[in-house]
Amino acid sequence: MADIFEVGVVGSGIMGAGLAEVAARAGHHVVVRSRTLEGAEAVRDKLVKGFDKQIAKERMTADERDEIMSRVRVTDHLGQLADCDLVIESIVEDLETKKTLFAELEQIVKPSGILATNTSTLPVVELAMATQRPDKVCGIHFFNPAPVMSLVEIIKPVTASDDTIATATAFASTCGKDPVQVQDRAGFIVNALLFPYLNNAIRMMEFGTASRDDIDAAMKGGCGFPMGPFALLDLVGLDTSLAILDALYEEFRDPNYAAVPLLRRMVAAGQLGRKSGNGFYDYS
Repeated sequence: MADIFEVGVVGSGIMGAGLAEVAARAGHHVVVRSRTLEGAEAVRDKLVKGFDKQIAKERMTADERDEIMSRVRVTDHLGQLADCDLVIESIVEDLETKKTLFAELEQIVKPSGILATNTSTLPVVELAMATQRPDKVCGIHFFNPAPVMSLVEIIKPVTASDDTIATATAFASTCGKDPVQVQDRAGFIVNALLFPYLNNAIRMMEFGTASRDDIDAAMKGGCGFPMGPFALLDLVGLDTSLAILDALYEEFRDPNYAAVPLLRRMVAAGQLGRKSGNGFYDYS
């Protein structure tokens, strides 16, 4: 099992920033790469802003903030990831885009480096086969928000070595997370069970069984869930939710995974949830 010292994060969105924070807090040196330097610097600014809020609440000190940030550097150049022991991508949830990225990383990252994806649904084996090191490719699926959520799914494609999976699992543990190992099947554990529930909540509202707010209230009050299905859909993103359902349906052909027409119409209209400020809820 290899030691992880330097971690690369590809992607400057919410998950990219969360992954960088989790790894840096755990003592790893982190390189965040975005397509633009402006995007990469925005991740650094977001981390500092979040830490400053915690300082104001006396949950951390300025010295602790500075120590963590001393382990984070940002770049717009993939070449800066060459010496990373582990690179985790968190870019757009599109298979071809990810395959292109993995083929590029294969040429850049040192041969011993592990290449991981934070995908929640897509087949990891296809990313592995885009490289010349399929034994060193796996999934390390953190949940949003990464600094808060304790679960990490470690996904093992048929090509991954036991050593790669052991190293990925140990990395998640050093980050203070609770890793579970799962085979490379669409949706893994959580999304395979969660998205039929979310999809059927939309269907229930569309059929007029109950209102959006009453469905949310019922699932919170009746099942003890921290939020209802529509609030969760808005948090995940309606476009991301649709992509996950489509991937699940493509693999299993289960009607529970066939996206409800209302969800497809809302995404086509640009209603994407909290990212756009308008989904099942209006955040404007």
